[in-house]
Amino acid sequence: MPSLLDDSPTNAAEFTVTELSGSIRRTVEDAFGNVRVRGEISGYRGPHSSGHAYFSLKDDKARIEAVIWKGVFSRLKYRPEEGMEVIATGKVTTYAGSSKYQIVIEALEPAGAGALMALIEERRRKLAAEGLFDEARKQLLPYMPMVIGVVTSPTGAVIRDILHRIEDRFPVHVIVWPVRVQGDTSGDEVARAIAGFNAFEKGGPIRRPDLIIVARGGGSLEDLWGFNDEAVVRAAAQSDIPLISAVGHETDWTLIDHASDRRAPTPTGAAEMAVPVKADLEAHVATLAARLKSAQSRTLDRRREALRGLARALPTLDSVLALPRQRLDRSAQSLGRALELNTANRRRRFEQQAARVTPIALVSAIREKHQQVRDKIARMDRVQERRLDALKSRLERHAQILASVPRRLTDTQGRGRERLTDLVRRTDNALTLMLDQRKRGLAAQTRMLQSLSYQSVLGRGYAVIRDSDRKVLARAAEVDAGTMIAIEFADGEVSALASSDQSISAPKKQPRAKAAKPKEPGQGSLF
Repeated sequence: MPSLLDDSPTNAAEFTVTELSGSIRRTVEDAFGNVRVRGEISGYRGPHSSGHAYFSLKDDKARIEAVIWKGVFSRLKYRPEEGMEVIATGKVTTYAGSSKYQIVIEALEPAGAGALMALIEERRRKLAAEGLFDEARKQLLPYMPMVIGVVTSPTGAVIRDILHRIEDRFPVHVIVWPVRVQGDTSGDEVARAIAGFNAFEKGGPIRRPDLIIVARGGGSLEDLWGFNDEAVVRAAAQSDIPLISAVGHETDWTLIDHASDRRAPTPTGAAEMAVPVKADLEAHVATLAARLKSAQSRTLDRRREALRGLARALPTLDSVLALPRQRLDRSAQSLGRALELNTANRRRRFEQQAARVTPIALVSAIREKHQQVRDKIARMDRVQERRLDALKSRLERHAQILASVPRRLTDTQGRGRERLTDLVRRTDNALTLMLDQRKRGLAAQTRMLQSLSYQSVLGRGYAVIRDSDRKVLARAAEVDAGTMIAIEFADGEVSALASSDQSISAPKKQPRAKAAKPKEPGQGSLF
């Protein structure tokens, strides 16, 4: 057995790990440079942030890693989905970093029509679960759209059929958004076209469509595959503009048919749904106009007959004004007499009131006021005396109570004296305040008496003339020549002899009566 430390030379070549990995890679790629593999996609989570896609292909016994480079992924007609059975075309290579082999996919397609149908059904269930196919979210089509947007190929027969049918029924403005309706990029183009129509601003340079038609002619399942794209379905469901799908023939169904607001069996049927027949509308409008004219004529006839009947029932202008005119004439005749009677009544009332206002009545009223004031002053004095007596009695009782308090209550007695002193002070203040109020009231009554007295008028230069019977003489006709009269001035009274030549004897001076000086009421101490 040779030793492990045997340094004998050998003919085997030495490889580095990199060289060996590269050799294996070239061998595998030369042997499997172009293969088609059928399997189920597993572990797919969407494209990586770099744009490449990594997943696995498996069957019931084996598994192989797969990768799609970014450039190839963007050109794929069918995008990989989890659980989808596909046929992948590419080459097998190795990844030296982990000693694994993998297939680099260059083309991807579903494994037959059954796989496509299964994929459509799976996608339909997914989108239906999100509520994109609910009938409650579908919009009503406008009855008479003014602008229609059509998403289709500009070179096919579909657009000519739609334009021809719209021209025959009701010509409106049509905006065509050209797209590819078949191929790898058809789904993205249709989705962008729907979103583009919705992005038009209302009132912009290009008027926003009132209705969108997505149309394509018939074809195989693979030809119509772009209209099963998830982006197309979401764009149709999110469209704010009502949308009609017209893809394929009547028997062809795609996922956009479920998301659209209305499905048309053919592109021509979509044009018929979009606009009404102009001739039918014109006939209907003419019928309505005739009915309206007839109704208006009948209504005017009825109103005219009713107006004539009312006019016959109305009285004439003379008959309406006859009674008011007669009343006016009677009122005018009685107005002068009524004014005279009213004036006479007013004069009589005035004279009655004037007769009551005489100097004797004023003197009597003043005397009554004087007497009332004197009575009030007397009552006030008596009330004050009674209150003072009551207060003195209370103070005497308190003084007796304080005198009977024992000597050990000297402090309490002192506080009582202080309280008594405070009560005496407050009593004096209250009495003084009350007397001041009474004085002010008496002064107010005196001022009122002076303002009502005729003597205040004498102070302004007037005089009262009386005869020998002390009767007041108000007119010169009442004075006879040689009559002795008395003239009362503000400061006294003089006698005079009336003569025909208006000569007056010298007045006899009388001493001015001195006003009695009121006795000032004083408030003495209670003790």
